[in-house]
Amino acid sequence: MKVIVADKISDRGVKLLKEQPGWNVVVTTKDSLNAEIADADALVVRSATKVTAELLDRAKKLRAVGRAGVGVDNIDLDEATKRGVLVMSTPGGSSVSVAEHTFALLLALVRQLPRFDAAMREGRWEKSSSGAEVRGKTLGLVGLGRIGSEVASRAEAFDMRVVAYDPFISEAAARELSVELVPLDQLLAECDFISLHTAVSPQTRDMINAASIAKMKKGVRIINAARGELINEADLAAAIKSGHVAGAALDVFAEEPPKNCPLIGLPNVITTPHVAGSTAEAQEELGTQVALQIRDYLVEGVIRNAVNLPALSPDQYRRVRPYLELAERLGSLVSQAAENRPARIRIRYAGEVSEVGTHLLRSAVLAGVLNAVLDEKVNVVNAPAVAAARGLTVEEETHRREHGFPNTLEVSALPEKTGAAPGFTAEGTVLHDGSPRVLQIEGIPLEAQLEGTILYLRNRDEPGVIGQIGTTLGKLGVNIATFALGRREAQRGADAVSLVRVDGKVSSAILEPIRAIPAITEAKLLHLN
Repeated sequence: MKVIVADKISDRGVKLLKEQPGWNVVVTTKDSLNAEIADADALVVRSATKVTAELLDRAKKLRAVGRAGVGVDNIDLDEATKRGVLVMSTPGGSSVSVAEHTFALLLALVRQLPRFDAAMREGRWEKSSSGAEVRGKTLGLVGLGRIGSEVASRAEAFDMRVVAYDPFISEAAARELSVELVPLDQLLAECDFISLHTAVSPQTRDMINAASIAKMKKGVRIINAARGELINEADLAAAIKSGHVAGAALDVFAEEPPKNCPLIGLPNVITTPHVAGSTAEAQEELGTQVALQIRDYLVEGVIRNAVNLPALSPDQYRRVRPYLELAERLGSLVSQAAENRPARIRIRYAGEVSEVGTHLLRSAVLAGVLNAVLDEKVNVVNAPAVAAARGLTVEEETHRREHGFPNTLEVSALPEKTGAAPGFTAEGTVLHDGSPRVLQIEGIPLEAQLEGTILYLRNRDEPGVIGQIGTTLGKLGVNIATFALGRREAQRGADAVSLVRVDGKVSSAILEPIRAIPAITEAKLLHLN
């Protein structure tokens, strides 16, 4: 296993990676990264290294990118997703540091600390008004995630009223923080201070602009330790010059390092060089956290803080993990066994399966379906995008299973239109030992392991069929590992299905003599690796 650490992280994080048996951990420079990336399994970066499409083209074996930090602006997420590369960030590692820096900027701005410090250094004793109190003032937080929440708790200690705009947090969660959720326009109109704590998106880019500033009360002060792209710098500079905005404190800029930023050097503007999260404690935590996430993903498949997969808590992941293999193998089985290439995939969840992260199970099913027919490697990261690009649609439903195993997953490979051609359905579960098992094929009950090379057979239930199959395989030198048989009705001549797991590598040439058995109506060789 090869892991590249392209940017500086804590020594503790590097040591944790190097402690893994058989791992080759390479600390690269900007010049040596391209030469080392070709056979890397994972890449650890901060903000300096740009994970571009060109870099990903060179990284043919890459499975994961770990970002020691929150933002992933330096990573081409679309390209990583297309290539099946998991991208993980480390939210929370620097939350306290960023929140403290945000509040330091707010206090320095309102009390004009840089101006007084500069005057003292120049020998001037400017004992004049030193700003205002924050007590009783209204602080508006745009974004109430980890950092916004930490800022809110500090504002409460300063006896400030805190309101927030965040469409992705509940009223109950906000109340726990003593924060009032309000519409964005109300926040802009009411607040004495506005602090930004949201990600950059098409909806949030340049959200602080001439139009939004016009909605703010005169004398507002703006703090930004999130992303520079959230602010139209020219519009904010104009508002500060006009006096509508009393001041701004900024740790981030649209271009970094800033070259022509109109805000730098303005009176009542405090600037710092993107250092909000750069405390010793935060860097130690981020380095350790990203190393743990990379280790756990490569060793155990545990996914935490993924930015190109839906998030699961550790408890949710522990519950869903046993069903991921079942989902992928059922997808592979129905894709290979279906008469025609499917246009639709129907997934039915029953019991616990419906409660443990169906979005991830859906991706696993699609990965199994697509890997059975495509040369390119598909996994849970890129399966939805690959399926969508090929016009493969997914239908999902949950139901209650009245008899037998309560926790099941049913996967059907179906034609584009109902009745256009026969589809194929298989249902399975996970046994107590964690092994995936098939329970039904096309509504016919049988139980079989879902692994290895399997001879899938449909036949009329007649005396001697099993013996003929065994004799034919024996003559061909093929050893039977397990033989599972089920039939639709308990009567002679009924429709029956068999899953015959065989040992070793088996050529499709065995199918012709098997099909020559009179009772056999269908025979296919399936590979469930």
